[in-house]
Amino acid sequence: MPELGFDVGENARKYLNLDSNGQDSCSKSVNETVNGSHQYVIKGYSLAKGMGAGKFVSSDTFTVGGYDWAIYFYPDGKNPEDSSVYVSVFIALASDGTDVRALFELTLLDQSGKGKHKVHSHFDRALESGPYTLKYKGSMWGYKRFFKRTTLETSDFLKDDCLAMHCTVGVVKTRTEGPKNYVVAVPPSNIGQNLKKMLESGLGADITFKVGEQSFKAHKLILAARSPVFRAQFFGLVGDTNMDEVEMKDIEPAVFMAMLKFIYSDALPDVHEISGLVHIGTFTNTIMAQHLLAAADRFSLDRLKILCEAKLCEEVSAETVATTLALAEQHHCTLLKAVCLKFAAAPGNLAAVMQSEGFKYLEETRASLLSELLETIAVVDDDPSLPLSRKRSSSSNIGLNLDQSLDADGRRVRRRL
Repeated sequence: MPELGFDVGENARKYLNLDSNGQDSCSKSVNETVNGSHQYVIKGYSLAKGMGAGKFVSSDTFTVGGYDWAIYFYPDGKNPEDSSVYVSVFIALASDGTDVRALFELTLLDQSGKGKHKVHSHFDRALESGPYTLKYKGSMWGYKRFFKRTTLETSDFLKDDCLAMHCTVGVVKTRTEGPKNYVVAVPPSNIGQNLKKMLESGLGADITFKVGEQSFKAHKLILAARSPVFRAQFFGLVGDTNMDEVEMKDIEPAVFMAMLKFIYSDALPDVHEISGLVHIGTFTNTIMAQHLLAAADRFSLDRLKILCEAKLCEEVSAETVATTLALAEQHHCTLLKAVCLKFAAAPGNLAAVMQSEGFKYLEETRASLLSELLETIAVVDDDPSLPLSRKRSSSSNIGLNLDQSLDADGRRVRRRL
């Protein structure tokens, strides 16, 4: 059986005895309204009086659900027998149509600002009597005795000899839905792959980047579309659209190549993908992510920055956490910074972290981060959810302060903060 275009529900499926291996079928009728509104103002109400019963002033026509409609206001009433005691209001089908089914709402607007509008709504009783059927052009729905005229003329509905009303029409539309007998296989987007091939082939390249001993060809328009920094450099007020070579400093060739890969493909490249194109030295995925995060911040590649932050959060370790913490602080990565502080302060991690090269860098350049790390350690030690055996004590080799560590012989050595 073909896949259904809608879900009939498990209970309905059992009741209908739909057998996926049989020839059974199903369909669904959907009844809904297409709604539209029109605001109608009658200016100079007093001048419309006296035109006679059955005579009306009309709004402009408006279209809802494929049909034209109009509001008819009878200042002396629609029926002569009412002797002009009431005003009448009707909504009329103003275009050709047969058996047009619709719901209506007429609202006489309170112009005092109190919001006490007079509402006559067919929508409210739709389930009781169903939609109203208009047989032909000129058929109307409304009220012969919409409002007593003497009451209307002393009410807040009349202001500066003006009346205002709001009309809503809901035309009933019915359609039948059946099962889909076809499946169109839509392939996934490959725009990133195609653009990456252009980068790798150099086809149509109009800019060359010199990065160290390496050269990389690229396309100004693609770079400008992805990076505000490149956009300003090539097409900004002080940019030079004619430049064909740029020397890049303070960035490794492998990192720049990885950044170009992301710009063209919108995907975070793997170290192994880059290693086949440029020399990457001792780069690991973590180190590459660290460098790429800095490059992303430099060239305002927000998505790349977030991807790198997420990857570094996943790959935090005792060897890299200190370096990553400094990086997070420098490039304002709040979540990454919090993850690093929590990891470094966790019982069992701090000793290994303090032996890393990155921690020495923190000691020399980021004293404020060490203070935050101390605060995080204090919070961890005060956490009642941790078992007592996992908390640091005053007799442990690594206490609550970072001003002491161990030398190679296990003796306490005071660090300078």
